[in-house]
Amino acid sequence: MNDLALRQNIIDELVFDPSIDAANIGVAVEEGVVTLSGHVGSYAEKIAAEMAVKRVKGVRALAETLEVRFQGHKRHADDEIAARALDIIEWDALLPNGAIGVKVQKGWVTLTGEVQWHFQRVAAERAVMKLGGVVGVTNVLSIKPSASIPDVKKRIEGALKRNADVEAERVEVAVLDGNVTLKGGVTGWRERTAAERAAWSIPGVVSVTNNLAVRG
Repeated sequence: MNDLALRQNIIDELVFDPSIDAANIGVAVEEGVVTLSGHVGSYAEKIAAEMAVKRVKGVRALAETLEVRFQGHKRHADDEIAARALDIIEWDALLPNGAIGVKVQKGWVTLTGEVQWHFQRVAAERAVMKLGGVVGVTNVLSIKPSASIPDVKKRIEGALKRNADVEAERVEVAVLDGNVTLKGGVTGWRERTAAERAAWSIPGVVSVTNNLAVRG
């Protein structure tokens, strides 16, 4: 697919997604590398735009400089955002009480602390990203498994083979002290994301470095 056709497909996908106002989003494409520019009305909308682009076949990489701009009545003080973030984390049954710290500076939220699972790390970020006034989230939550798990590499390879969205023979898995590195090539962002999700699903994994290249 040439860049002109890919750019139009991306624009169509952005317009199609009801959670995105694409009017102020610019799209540029060069050799399958997509750049988004302009501004959106919330951080959640910014993430939705990124996800929409990655759904489009032919996208090899994404760079974005989207700015979050709030209307005047939607602005919130940092202490108000922090208090709401702590409340929503406390009420989430997936997240451990008292384990997650929140810092807010000019609308940018930083999450700190330790959790046992990657899904908890993701859940914490998702919990705060939709709050009013949030312009960005930095998630530095570390993962500390409750026990050491043997055969992590073998378990990941098994998970990849079971996953219908992944051609497992194209993915090379390396594991050192719970730190996983994925190498090789995949045909799209969906497969790349599925492979990373499969690696994170294994107990004992503390980090995943996804070096899988998207090859159109």
